[in-house]
Amino acid sequence: MQVSETLAEGLKRELKVVIPATDLATRLDEYLNDMKSKVNINGFRPGKVPVSHLKKVHGRQAMGELIGNLINETTAKTIEERKEKPALQPEIDLSDDDAEKVLAGEADLAYTISYEVLPQFDIVDFSAIELERPIVEISEDEVDEQVKQIAESNRPFEAREEGAAAEDGDRVTMHYLGKLDGEPFEGGEDENGQLVLGSGQFIPGFEEQIVGMKIGDKKVIDVTFPEEYGAANLAGRAVTFDIDVKGIEAAGEVSIDDEMATKLGLESLEKLKEIVRGQIESQFGAATRQKVKRALLDKLDEEYSFELPEKLLETEFDGVWKQVEADMQQSGKTFEDEETTEDEAKAEYRKISERRVRLGLVLSEVGEQNKVQVTDEEVQKALFDRVRQFPGQEQQVFEFYKNNEQALASLRAPIYEEKVVDYILELAKVSDKVVSKEELMAQDEDEA
Repeated sequence: MQVSETLAEGLKRELKVVIPATDLATRLDEYLNDMKSKVNINGFRPGKVPVSHLKKVHGRQAMGELIGNLINETTAKTIEERKEKPALQPEIDLSDDDAEKVLAGEADLAYTISYEVLPQFDIVDFSAIELERPIVEISEDEVDEQVKQIAESNRPFEAREEGAAAEDGDRVTMHYLGKLDGEPFEGGEDENGQLVLGSGQFIPGFEEQIVGMKIGDKKVIDVTFPEEYGAANLAGRAVTFDIDVKGIEAAGEVSIDDEMATKLGLESLEKLKEIVRGQIESQFGAATRQKVKRALLDKLDEEYSFELPEKLLETEFDGVWKQVEADMQQSGKTFEDEETTEDEAKAEYRKISERRVRLGLVLSEVGEQNKVQVTDEEVQKALFDRVRQFPGQEQQVFEFYKNNEQALASLRAPIYEEKVVDYILELAKVSDKVVSKEELMAQDEDEA
């Protein structure tokens, strides 16, 4: 086998590989010798088929299979010997001009391997990185407020006397049917919808028009969806709702005590507060983690600047851009609505793609150098968490991931990334900074 480098520009590599026809002939004989013990041909005892006859009957097919295996084998071996890491699967260019002669064993096998190598860079001293970790100190007032909301959501209601009109604070059970331009719209109907008047659950102007209605009353109300409403076909649109009141209940007293906790299946009010505090800590902890991770990635982005493999970058950008287009189509918005143009948006998202690829390469290298591993148990847990997101389809989702290496890798990748981030944070100088709840939960402009 002869290998010659025909291109070495930046990260791009191109190699010309030539395997002499004599080598192919030798390998074909070995291949057919192995095959003769596995095939049955009329007129010959098992294992006694002459290689010459096999070559006549199966030679072309065998040579095709041999060439395919040989290309995979020699490509992997060639790149390994060069001690290079391709950014993506190498591309193989096999000339069609001599294909017939190669299959017939009359010409050398020549093909080209094209690929981009991963860039080389030095890992910075992580102990020199300084970060602030925003944390929120959870007060008793915060816990009490959450407990109060739980109590409100579990407030008892009792049926009002016959003929009573609905008032603010009452819970009304009704059948409603929304119509746009006189036609029912998707998601606009509920046979037994419940609404606490004054809660602000429904779109502005809806609840106020229910006040004063009685059981058995029917009414058509007019409302307008907010401009920023999630469904593009309804945003800013005037609609009507056919209302049929079926029940009216008055709100009972809310008690925040052990009895209320017991009704929720807990032994005491203190136990409820303990659980609520844990939930708040978990919520704020996730936000803290996200903030400090973002700060770390920003620092790494400042530290590293190197050439990126073009095709790896294009693959990332294509994925990002498809998601942008899908989101815009779903929301019904245009680039003009976002006060930009398609070209400007593409330029911005290309920068985001460049950052993602660069930081991904950095984190991958850090993990590899420091032998960061993702265990099978961690992947299994991620898989079960994913499966639980599809109730009723658990088995199909489970089989999909178990039989799809790429899908399984998509579960492993974020676990690996988080473990590498943890490794770096252990080395960096991280100091806690107490902030308000509003500061912690505020979304950065870039994150948005």
